[in-house]
Amino acid sequence: MSHSRDKKGRVERSDAAENRRRILETAQRLFDLHGVDQVSMNQIAIEAQIGAGPLYRRYRNKSDLCMDLIENSMDECFDCVEKHLRRRHDDPADKRLKDILKIFLRFRDKKIELLAGVEDGTFDLRTNTITQTPVYNKMHEIIVGLFNEMTGNEQAEANNVFRADMLIYAMIKGDSYLFQRDYRGYSPDSFLEQLCLTFFPEK
Repeated sequence: MSHSRDKKGRVERSDAAENRRRILETAQRLFDLHGVDQVSMNQIAIEAQIGAGPLYRRYRNKSDLCMDLIENSMDECFDCVEKHLRRRHDDPADKRLKDILKIFLRFRDKKIELLAGVEDGTFDLRTNTITQTPVYNKMHEIIVGLFNEMTGNEQAEANNVFRADMLIYAMIKGDSYLFQRDYRGYSPDSFLEQLCLTFFPEK
């Protein structure tokens, strides 16, 4: 039986990889039709024609499944970020960072229900959450690197890890973002401006 590796580098049998593909395609279709909240794991198993056992061996809950869907689609987002950084490498670091935050926020708006699905699970910084994924680590590395360019001294660089964590958390945490958007009235552009004013190091 042939094997492959999944996105986390784990060896995966071909039948398991096919089950994963069917689960994700079915879940995305059902989420698009009915919304994440209205779709159950049992419904996904039935529609994908996969037993509940294989489904729950792969995903403990709907939160895990939503996280896998987000990680799949983040590849396209990071492609845009990396192309932008290569194309605009001569721009000041603060402008490059603002531009990629805009790309991340645009993605965040498109995937708002999936992110809510992740948070509806066990959104606990001490356990398996979005903050402990390759997606988060890659985003964090990019942002810390740009902060380091903006500050340029060792003492400030030590603080940039914390600053990047808080910035990313402010962007992806659903209740924070939705509160600012729906109750404070910030548009995505004005929300971005406030993030920059709050988190960018002073020149």
